[in-house]
Amino acid sequence: MSFDAKRLLTDRQVEEAAGMFSALADPQRLRLLILLAGREISVSELAAAQGEKLSTLSARLKVLHAARLVGRRREGKSILYHLADDHVLALVSSAVDHACETH
Repeated sequence: MSFDAKRLLTDRQVEEAAGMFSALADPQRLRLLILLAGREISVSELAAAQGEKLSTLSARLKVLHAARLVGRRREGKSILYHLADDHVLALVSSAVDHACETH
């Protein structure tokens, strides 16, 4: 479904969208989403890539999961994270592209 500015949204839908932007507002959480673009990665791999403690990374992933920006699945003893869907990829790509534009 594409965005239609004329469509009336419920308060819940607007609040959920605002929650996504709130989750995206942290640079380290945004970096995680960029790392997850197009692939699944375990928590330990993400921690190594970011140079962070598992507890710090887990807290960031919890926020992203609560905002429905990432999904997760268990494989053996590992939890693998991925972008929730193509909308998240488009949102992150648009934000990064816009930030890279010259003024």
